[in-house]
Amino acid sequence: MSYQPPPPPGMPMQQQNAWAPPPQMERPSNCPPGLEYLLHVDQLLVKQQVELFEAFTGFETSNKYKILNSMGQQVFFAGEKSDCCTRQCCGPLRSFEMAITDNMGQEVARFERPFNCTCRCCLCYLPCQLQEMDITASGQLVGKIKQRADCTEPVFSICDASGEEILKVKGPVCVISCCGDIDFEVLTKDGQQIGKVTKQWSGLVREAYTDADNFGVSFPLDLDVRVKLTLMAMVFLIDFMFFEENQQNND
Repeated sequence: MSYQPPPPPGMPMQQQNAWAPPPQMERPSNCPPGLEYLLHVDQLLVKQQVELFEAFTGFETSNKYKILNSMGQQVFFAGEKSDCCTRQCCGPLRSFEMAITDNMGQEVARFERPFNCTCRCCLCYLPCQLQEMDITASGQLVGKIKQRADCTEPVFSICDASGEEILKVKGPVCVISCCGDIDFEVLTKDGQQIGKVTKQWSGLVREAYTDADNFGVSFPLDLDVRVKLTLMAMVFLIDFMFFEENQQNND
């Protein structure tokens, strides 16, 4: 039996634990196996599961996320792969792998982030502090995320497997929420906005006492599936870089 994570709070009973039906179509050659659903969507919701043990004790546990479509149906599940010592000692700076699985529990993609020490107090990131992530599907590298050196705002390159920039993601100068959403713009190389990654405001209690976050990511419907997957991976890198601070861990 495949693992069925809990439903999002407030979801109607008939939609609880409901997975989106698999698409009935022939898989295009540029679509890795298991990612056919991405062909039909232009937005996804990523909801981190609240870990009660972590909320009450401050003991950092591995992150788990539900990836939903706009109708609230689950399309993927994401689970962090990291060791306990790394989570406690390195906090949000830790290296990790994020395994993406389908409704049968089969892994369809994996995101890998190496450890790169960073300091948010500095005006500029040093080259050794720039963050990156590799995106693989069916064991093949299909995309990369590379942070750019910028002294004013967080900027990332969305690259193909060869490292060539396809899109870029630009965040706000001050990544702090004041009871509202925070947008990271998805831009073409010439600066035209075609989508965004949004950190959604989850409410005062949840924001203050847990590090469980909700995100949305939007992109053109006809975008290459591998680039859509890389933008989905961007959600997790943004979460760990800017929003994975737990108040109890800080204390």
